[in-house]
Amino acid sequence: MGLKVVIPLAGFGTRLRPHTYTKPKPLVNVAGKPVLGHILDKLQSLDIDEIIFIVGYLGEQIEAYVNKNYQFPARYVEQKELLGQAHALYLARDYMTGPVLIIFVDTIFEADLNELLTIPHDGLLYVKEVEDPRRFGVAVLENGYVTRLIEKPSTFEHNLAVIGVYFVKDSRWLASCIEQLIREKRQTKGEYYLADALQLMIDQGAKFATQRVEVWEDCGKPETVLHTNRYLLETTGGQKIETENSVLVPPVYIARSARIVNSIVGPYVTIADDAVIRNAIIKDSIVNEGAIIEEAMLSGSLIGSHAHVRRAFEQLNVGDSSQVDIAGSNNHE
Repeated sequence: MGLKVVIPLAGFGTRLRPHTYTKPKPLVNVAGKPVLGHILDKLQSLDIDEIIFIVGYLGEQIEAYVNKNYQFPARYVEQKELLGQAHALYLARDYMTGPVLIIFVDTIFEADLNELLTIPHDGLLYVKEVEDPRRFGVAVLENGYVTRLIEKPSTFEHNLAVIGVYFVKDSRWLASCIEQLIREKRQTKGEYYLADALQLMIDQGAKFATQRVEVWEDCGKPETVLHTNRYLLETTGGQKIETENSVLVPPVYIARSARIVNSIVGPYVTIADDAVIRNAIIKDSIVNEGAIIEEAMLSGSLIGSHAHVRRAFEQLNVGDSSQVDIAGSNNHE
């Protein structure tokens, strides 16, 4: 039997606004392809029965992207009320059978997933040691197994952060624990957390081991998206095209249909399809498809699809289809 994969994607991505008003967070471009694409590439070698995408706002864009670029058997389940991670999985409970891999797409990670189906435990949580665990959910271990999961701990005592990738061998067991959470209305800050459902499994005797990852890059907010872009460009080397009277400072990713004229681009810049860069200096930035940047100097910037930026000399976070002309005024359509 193969593997079911569940990828919850329904959140609004409020920390990545304005980009996520018009584009789901997993489709924000990093090092030449959407965050979701980097995740799906890692699954190509697995024996997958089905990928279940839990979609919400702008979910049709997710479906169009997956259908165009991948051949996975896929199913889409809509989450209309954003009641948390466990609630997202609850909506997919009728399709969860056998072993399941759950991946949250705030996460770019490096890990070998090919041995999942042979592990002797009830499941595996992927973790990484962090300096400050207070932003994350952490796992507490005893004798090699997880005894407790703590969401956003207030102390530094436990620092094994759970990175948002979970393998559960018996998905029906997990589903029954999620159903218990919802039945008993056991919420944390108004949401049903996957950690609480996994804790129920552990309390019922489930043996979860941990697998440490060396690389975990967060894609949840603008500064971490740019950091992830830098990491991926360094590891892949990016891609370069012919330019007109311009200098490229690697690593950069520049789509073949982009146009670079009289400009200096790089290092750590991603420029997506059909973007135009003219008379500009850009470093450490992501420019999404169809954007036009003229007479500008940008660093640490996220520029949305089809945005038009002129005469800007600063750090910008510009949404899709916006116009920014610093000499004139900012018009957000």
